[in-house]
Amino acid sequence: MERAVVCVDAGYLFAQGSVALTGIKQRRDLLVLEPLKILSALNDVLVKRARGTALLRVYWYDGALGLRPTLEQEQLANLDNVKVRLGFINSVGQQKGVDSLIVTDLIELARLGAICDAVLLSGDEDVRVGVQIAQNYGVRVHLLGIEPSRGSQSKALLQEADTTSEWNKATVADFLSLRSVPAQSTTPSIVVKPGTGTRAPVPAKAPPPPAEAARLRAVARGFADSLTDGDLKSLLSYWMTQRGVPPEFDGRLLAKSRAEIGRDLDMDEKRFARLQFTDFVKAKASVATS
Repeated sequence: MERAVVCVDAGYLFAQGSVALTGIKQRRDLLVLEPLKILSALNDVLVKRARGTALLRVYWYDGALGLRPTLEQEQLANLDNVKVRLGFINSVGQQKGVDSLIVTDLIELARLGAICDAVLLSGDEDVRVGVQIAQNYGVRVHLLGIEPSRGSQSKALLQEADTTSEWNKATVADFLSLRSVPAQSTTPSIVVKPGTGTRAPVPAKAPPPPAEAARLRAVARGFADSLTDGDLKSLLSYWMTQRGVPPEFDGRLLAKSRAEIGRDLDMDEKRFARLQFTDFVKAKASVATS
């Protein structure tokens, strides 16, 4: 049986998906993806556009923050028939190296005769050369966009594709949603007077004083309460083999804690916040599964 591949540019998916949902581009950490639901939606496109083919696999292209994949990327990589390819995120938050990965895979799969069709979810003109060369090898390329695709995808890329289609808001809302943001704490924060600079953290040899400990505990609880079921499952899976708080959660926890305390945290305060967060997450997960 002839086979087809699905190539997903995650940067485009999250950026344009958030625009479809809210009207403006949202930060990645505010978005929640349902992996199984988007894979089902992608398969529907494949069945419609590449009739009579079997799925070879889904290639998921994304940028990596630092040296390790995020929990979301690891969750996707552990799914059947999904291969995660990672570029990187530069110092200003731009995704780099992803387009070249897409182009390389399209050309190699076409050259080796591994596929006859490809569904491509992307909007960047830089992948057009991969589409052209794959087509020269006889592969039909089906470009998928997110409304309004005419405003989010390269005109040249749209013209190059064999077929084009787009997901509307209702389709996107089935697998992508905006994370609920808990209300800010009403506890007054420490105000730094103009001209004095940020108060430097004071080295500590004991747990934070009761007042600060209570505020850090409240931040950790609020952050844990804001997590989705998918977040909880990812964290519990992470803690089965590793220790500490994953970077994508740790950064948000410490940022919320700094905002609450009004200064940088010392090492003991950071450790305390992380332990509280871990305890609250495990407690919430235990209640959810009981």
